[in-house]
Amino acid sequence: MKKNLKNQIALIVAVLLVFLYGIFRIPQGLTGKALLASIQQHIHLGLDLQGGVHLILQVQVQEAVSDETDSAAARVRDALKTGGFTYSQVIKPDPKRPELIEIDGTPAGKASDVRSLLDEKFSNEYDINSGATDNTWTLTMKPLVEKDLEQKTVSQAIETIRDRVDALGVSEPMIAPYSLGANQILVELPGVSDLDRVKGIIQSTARLEIHPVVGDGNGYPDEQSAMASVNGALPPDEELLHGSGAMATGSDTDHVFIVERAPVVSGTDFRSAEPGTNSNTGQRVVNFTLTDEAGNRFYDYTSANVGKYMAVVMGDRVREVAVIKSGIRDSGQIEGSFSQDEVTMLSKMLRTGALPASLIYLEQRTVGASLGADSIREGVTAAVAGVLLVWIFMLVYYKGSGINADLALFLNLVILLGFLGFTGATLTLPGIAGVILTIGMGVDSNVLIFERIREEIRAGKSASAAVDQGFAHAWITIVDTHVTTIVSAAFLFLFGTGPVRGFATTLTFGLLANLFTAVYVSRVIFEAHLNKLKPGEMVSI
Repeated sequence: MKKNLKNQIALIVAVLLVFLYGIFRIPQGLTGKALLASIQQHIHLGLDLQGGVHLILQVQVQEAVSDETDSAAARVRDALKTGGFTYSQVIKPDPKRPELIEIDGTPAGKASDVRSLLDEKFSNEYDINSGATDNTWTLTMKPLVEKDLEQKTVSQAIETIRDRVDALGVSEPMIAPYSLGANQILVELPGVSDLDRVKGIIQSTARLEIHPVVGDGNGYPDEQSAMASVNGALPPDEELLHGSGAMATGSDTDHVFIVERAPVVSGTDFRSAEPGTNSNTGQRVVNFTLTDEAGNRFYDYTSANVGKYMAVVMGDRVREVAVIKSGIRDSGQIEGSFSQDEVTMLSKMLRTGALPASLIYLEQRTVGASLGADSIREGVTAAVAGVLLVWIFMLVYYKGSGINADLALFLNLVILLGFLGFTGATLTLPGIAGVILTIGMGVDSNVLIFERIREEIRAGKSASAAVDQGFAHAWITIVDTHVTTIVSAAFLFLFGTGPVRGFATTLTFGLLANLFTAVYVSRVIFEAHLNKLKPGEMVSI
């Protein structure tokens, strides 16, 4: 009995047209160049195919821990002063253990009151222990808090790098945690060739901060003079920084300044920043706006310190020193001897946010466009050769039914490439390997079905019954092999890096497409062929 296959054929044609649209969209013409340009526009190539920059970065998370305990030490001093408790010093005693804060010289007779204050203010983040005497205390950042801060630092570094890379206009960048190392980041930028420029933009911490200046706002000619001003003993909450401070000193000569270690405003407090020019002096400036919380904090500080100096610090150097003339709330201007590139770069860095910690390059390399072109040519050659050999084998070994398998494989490739075009997934060299493996899996499915049909024919069944039984018995085996392979590909995608994920992506969707083509499409083609057979005539297989 002939079957009505109009709906099934319409579905197959619709799927074919949809995924052809995913590959080409609407091309500018039907010439080979126009079609190739349309494919390249919608199927993105990975780093190994079009060349680019590959970096593995180590985030110095201990710097973020140190910054956090610097801030906490400042809060401890403020809390003790507000509570009316005297102390001799609040320091970080061991540079190799930035999670430790030590408090010395609190009143021995008020140990319980000091304990209550510290517990109330800091017990959520720090373990608090008294020393050998009642006037010494140690605050140790809790391990879970420290681990969370490290993870947050890596995540923030990734987001900051991504924002900066977006400013470069890179298409399809790969920026993600690198699973083979602790606190490491993988950066792959296809189509980028200037490694030095990329490194300059990514690694520039742009940690612009505003620090209170201690002592002479004009600075000191050298470190010896600066240390002499504090009798050779620099307090633990202060530090020496070099820089010109041209607004205060009137020259670009290097000076040494004593500033408070904890900043009033740091890089993460900036909401926006734009390059500009001072209408009075003609100097290049950066116009900035602070967040609401930072603006209120900055206003409180500047209002209480009119006539004192503050230093604009970037990259651990004092770029400018200015006198506070009045309270400043949420907007201001950084003016100095900047070049056009410097003012543009500073604005961009402040807009995208400061890196929470510095980066170390563990691995850096560029992949040339010629190498990528060779990879494309050899990969495509391998894929085309594999497809042609498979098609020829199926035609020779399975005769007329080989045409069925070849049509199913062709549709499989169209669906897979259309998926890449629709989703914007990046095609890598391992991705091409995934395509080739998908072809092999598709052939394997057809072999299982065709061999089962042959067995049914040898058992004396009719063509229609043999096809029905062949698909019915092979179906479970096909689903089993495909599901197990998809599960393996899912693990590769979850735990692998960029190229491995590309392989897993193409393999997974290729297998899903193969379930549709090898079982549904191939079955419809067989049914259409059976409708044309005369009674008693056997399929060619």
